Amino acid sequence: MTIGLFTFIEMYDRVLDTASHILARGADHARATGVSEAQMLDWRLIEDMQPLRFQLATVANFTRQWPARVAGLPAPGDFGVDLDVAGFQAAIVEAKHYLSALTPDHFEDRETALLTVEIGSGEMGAVMAPTLPAGRWLTGFATTNLYFHMSMAYAILRAKGVPIGKVDLFPSGLE
Repeated sequence: MTIGLFTFIEMYDRVLDTASHILARGADHARATGVSEAQMLDWRLIEDMQPLRFQLATVANFTRQWPARVAGLPAPGDFGVDLDVAGFQAAIVEAKHYLSALTPDHFEDRETALLTVEIGSGEMGAVMAPTLPAGRWLTGFATTNLYFHMSMAYAILRAKGVPIGKVDLFPSGLE
């Protein structure tokens, strides 16, 4: 199997499946324990880290915006962090739909295309605007950050007692 930039689309789609699955498990657990959706979405690992809602929004945003940038397409706008569980599930469906419209042709000859992207919020450090090849943005920066935020969502839910385990990271299996 040849690994190219388009290969990441299936990977990102699976991350969205995982986000949808663990969010549903978290919502079920919250209901069963008398915790509101809003409270659940505000759960954090520790006080100075971003809450579950931020982690989910970042996953949904990264899975659309980074492939778009790498393909040379306009990056879709952000899903906000103020969504409820149904809103996050709808954002995940929208992100999956966006990915399904991308084709290998969108990524042809894009590996070395230079992209300058402004990153950082200035809250905890300086805003930067590095220029890197598109392939490096996707394989290094975007994918690393996508898995970080997915892992944080999982860790937040586990820390709050949601009965999920490693198998929940692969809700559609490994086929």
